[in-house]
Amino acid sequence: LLPLSCLLPASLQCIHVIRRVSVVVLSTHTVPTMPKKKASASESVNARLQLVMKSGKASLGYRQTLKHLRDGSAKLVIIASNTPTLRKSELEYYAMLSRKSSNTKVHLFAGNNNDLGTACGKLFSVGCLTVTDEGDSEIIRSLPQA
Repeated sequence: LLPLSCLLPASLQCIHVIRRVSVVVLSTHTVPTMPKKKASASESVNARLQLVMKSGKASLGYRQTLKHLRDGSAKLVIIASNTPTLRKSELEYYAMLSRKSSNTKVHLFAGNNNDLGTACGKLFSVGCLTVTDEGDSEIIRSLPQA
């Protein structure tokens, strides 16, 4: 029996050898490992939100947020990034008015309303929420003021 390389023309033998070498090179190539990321600000907000939902008091939704802002019991208002501009400005205005009686902070959440709902542990979207009692979490002191 003749070897297969004798039957092939010289140009195909070179291609065949090059392919073998490239396979060998690719198989010995090591992939560098990615360095571990530090916890980002949004991950810490999500973790603190979950703690608030378990140990503190929070109200979800636009109407409940307005009620708490009017009666002055709101300590923190979190608004999703895709909330309509008019509604967002209205919530910020009410928070500014209630800031005179109680120290109310407003935080603009980095994710959309689906992300905010997921961060609260709910299976539905949440446009805005009010924290009236932070419980074991230190979410009010840890967030930068908007």
